Amino acid sequence: MSLTRTDVEGIARLARLEITEQELPVYVESLSKILSFVEQLNAADVGSVEPMAHPLPGEVQRLRPDLVTERDQHQKFQGNAPQVAAGLYIVPKVIE
Repeated sequence: MSLTRTDVEGIARLARLEITEQELPVYVESLSKILSFVEQLNAADVGSVEPMAHPLPGEVQRLRPDLVTERDQHQKFQGNAPQVAAGLYIVPKVIE
């Protein structure tokens, strides 16, 4: 897949990136190469490949037991807060 200059400008605008006129051809070429490589990967026949739960055959993921290891200290922590209301921490407004 080949991207055009307009495509890259649109992507840069959406990503809020400032790309100079000198950088634009480099980005067009680089992104086009990346997309071409992804197209090659998509063309691979993986229909007969069985999904793996672990990358090494015969291995399993070690899991820890789902146990509560700490007690609830909600009240203790809220006692240190400068302002609390209805169990929530009150913080100064930072966005207008």
